Amino acid sequence: MISLYLLLQIFFMRNVVLFNYAFCFIYLAGVLILPADISRMYLLWIGFGTGFIVDVFSNTFGIHAAATVLIAYVRPFLIQYQMESKGVERAEVGIRAQGLGAFLSYIIPLIFLHHAVLFFMEMNNFEMILHTLLRITASSILTATVIVLLELFSKR
Repeated sequence: MISLYLLLQIFFMRNVVLFNYAFCFIYLAGVLILPADISRMYLLWIGFGTGFIVDVFSNTFGIHAAATVLIAYVRPFLIQYQMESKGVERAEVGIRAQGLGAFLSYIIPLIFLHHAVLFFMEMNNFEMILHTLLRITASSILTATVIVLLELFSKR
């Protein structure tokens, strides 16, 4: 499934930009939808590999890899926090398993963190802070919407 999201990102989504602010990074779904009980080290390697492949095809010199490894690192802590708040012993990731509200509360912070790291590393001038904050917000909304739609229409 990760390879499908990577292909979508590389060939289609890198050209999707709304109003020069909202970028869609669909490859994040490959990391976010992985099973909750996956090994942390394996998750970090998957995050690095996914981000690195996007970097290679986007000429972005490692910023996607850095941002994706960060969300791969934070993801297990967020899942653990959600499990403790619900009183559940085994968590499953996905819109069908979690419900829409819990799924959104899981993906939105991770997407926002990814986009914040990505766009702040890309920002080269502090005068662009408002532009960058607008890009982070718009891109997070677009990416979360597309991931939810893909998750709703998937057969898993």
